This record gives sequence, structure tokens and C-alpha cells, in this order.
Amino acid sequence: MGSPGHGRADEQLARLRALLAALRPANSFYTSKLAAAHAPADVSSLAEFAERFPFTTKAELVADQAQYPPYGRNLSFPVAQYTRCHQTSGTRGAPLRWLDTKESWQSMVDSWRTVLSAAGVHAGDRVLFAFSFGPFLGFWLAFDAAVQTGCLCFPGGALSSITRLRLLLENRVTVLCCTPTYALHLAEVAAREQVNLREGCVRVLLVAGEPGGSIPSVRERLQAAWPGAQVFDHHGMTETGPVSFQSVDHPDCLEVMEGDYLAEVVEPSSGAPVVAGQAGELVLTTLQRTASPVLRYRTGDLVKALPGAGPLRLAGGILGRVDDMVIIRGVNVHPTAVDHILRQFHEIAEYRVRVTREGALSGLIIEVEPSHGAALSVASVEEALRAALGLRVPVKLMPADSLPRFELKAARWIGESSHA
Repeated sequence: MGSPGHGRADEQLARLRALLAALRPANSFYTSKLAAAHAPADVSSLAEFAERFPFTTKAELVADQAQYPPYGRNLSFPVAQYTRCHQTSGTRGAPLRWLDTKESWQSMVDSWRTVLSAAGVHAGDRVLFAFSFGPFLGFWLAFDAAVQTGCLCFPGGALSSITRLRLLLENRVTVLCCTPTYALHLAEVAAREQVNLREGCVRVLLVAGEPGGSIPSVRERLQAAWPGAQVFDHHGMTETGPVSFQSVDHPDCLEVMEGDYLAEVVEPSSGAPVVAGQAGELVLTTLQRTASPVLRYRTGDLVKALPGAGPLRLAGGILGRVDDMVIIRGVNVHPTAVDHILRQFHEIAEYRVRVTREGALSGLIIEVEPSHGAALSVASVEEALRAALGLRVPVKLMPADSLPRFELKAARWIGESSHA
């Protein structure tokens, strides 16, 4: 668990105790789950909570919604009191539907306004949300938070990339909100269509949805592609809401909003806590979202807590997914590591990783697409991969515009062992 100061720990404990009191018997999912685990009705410390309360997993929630359709039992109020329905993307199994009351929704909007404030976004800014608005929670939260902040907001759904670029320039947009991959793609389209981004006013690239915003080479690539703009990373989940934002004092870290979340970092296989500085799985308890809470939720996100006092900071942001790692000839390979290596080559416009399998052995083949007019040395890319990973990874040069582009979370890893 993180190490908040005494004042923050007292605040977290008070909010946790209020949450536990509100759940039983109102929330039938947690009433039955906690009874089966012989969890106490109340706790006297955060340590007691971590010791005596069980984890919650996505598989449990999916099974509960399947057994009690369509929304499951993780609701602390009658359905008639809920006003918002969102769902997870379903890229990692069955999607989850998630309901919120006006009060729980506003608590998350307030958290998102904290993200905007930390990014230096304020009333009078003009914000373009460059993604198609669907059932996913983050889009709508970000939009509501920007509206309440006093920004002029532009929904960019159902528009082509070139139309979004024109909208951005014509309306003198100052903040672009999208995934790191899509920000790079927009810059690529701008170069191809001879749209001069230097004529724009974008000063903040507010990115999420992928680890790239906290990867140094990706950040440098983004800031080079968008002159005058600073990259600001954050992260969240449908099951929790907005969780963290880029630390002002440590730009390579994500700072957890500990007033809204009780965070732990555990060893993925045993569930035991890890020491600060050691990688582990992020576990979250929502302290404010009483209407549809999660207790000790195993997020599947791989993180590393920055040692030292102060707020909980995740060094390097979200390092990857616990289940994304592949083992190639005895070497653990995370997608974020490959992304960091490849993004150092400005001659690479896009890439794709094929995970192959021959008998009991897994392998990698990386397909790279060069930027328009760029001369890309495949040998140089292979050497960079070998030096960083200690592996010989074949790199295949692909024709221009042959690899897919992504507006939402990029699915670059494919093959029998991938989780795309």
C-alpha cells in the first residue's frame, strides 16, 4: 500500500469506513462477497483493511453481470437512481457495464477537474476531444470536466483526421485530448496533407489510454511533432474513474489521487505487498464512488511506486499489463519496452509486432512502416533491439500506409501469444 502522510491516511480511513458502512446490506454483491470472506463490518486501520478484506477481480464482476443481467449486483442504490451507463472496451474479455448516480458521476468529474488543473488547463482554453464518443467512460468524463472548468469544448467524433486538423487550426484549439498513438497519427496526416502545425495554438497534449504518455521516447516524439505543445499524461479505468495524473515535480511519474483512491502495489502471483521501487500490480479501492464501488480491485496494471515520502507516485507511469508480457527465449519482453525502442527512430511511422510460436518456443517479428520520404535502416533497428533486449529480433520493412492506424487503444501486438 502507498505511504500517505498521517493527515491523508486519516482522511482515507474515514472515507473507507463510510464506504464500508454504506455497502452492507445495500450492495448485494459486496454484502455476499464480504460475508463469504468473513470480513469485519468495520476496520480500525488501513493495514487491517488490506489484511482482512479480499481482492476483487474483473472475472468476478463479469460473472456477476452474466448471472444477474444486465448490470449485476454491484449497485448500492435502486437502478432508478442511476443516470449514467458506460462500459469497458471488451479488448480483454467480456465488457462490463457500469452505472453511476448523479452524485458518483460528479465525484469523478471533480477528479477529472484535478487532472485538468494539474495540466494547466483553465477557463478560456479551447479543447478538442479527438475521438469518437462511444460508451466508454473517459471521453464523457473529460468533456464534462472541461465544460465545468469553463473551457470551450469541441467533440471530435465522426470526423476524419484531416477534418479534425482543420477544426483544430480554424478554432485556435489550445488543448488536444486523445491517445498518444492518435496524436502521432494526426501529426503524420498533417505532414502528408501539408498542414502546418506551427500555425496552430496547441500548448497541451492531454493523452491517456496507452502507456506512451509516460515513455520518454514517445513524449519526445510527440513534442517534436507538435511544436510548442507539452505532453501531459494521466490514466483511469471504467471500473474506477480517473486515477492519476502526471506529477508536476516528477514528470516521468503518475501521481495517484489518494483522496479518491486507496492504492496498493502487490506481487501479481501471491498478492503480497511489494516494497517501493519494485514492480507489481496496482490494486485500487474507490473511496468516493459509493454508488458502484470496487474494493481492492486488481487492475492488471503493472506499476512501480517511487520510493520516498509524499503522495504515491508511479515511476514511468503504467509500465504495461501484468498479462501482456511475453517470454522470448528466456527474456521477459514488455510491449512498453519495445515501444520505447522503436519510437526513438523518427523514420518509423508505425509498427506491428507478430508473436510467433514454434513448438514450445515463442519468437517476435517486428514489421515497421517508414515515414513518408524517410530512409529507414532495418539493420539499425535490429541492432537497437538487440542492445536493449539482448535478443535478435528480425525486422521487416513494410510499404507506406500498409499498417493500421488507431484512434483508440492501439493493438499492435498480434499472434497466438498476444492479447490484442
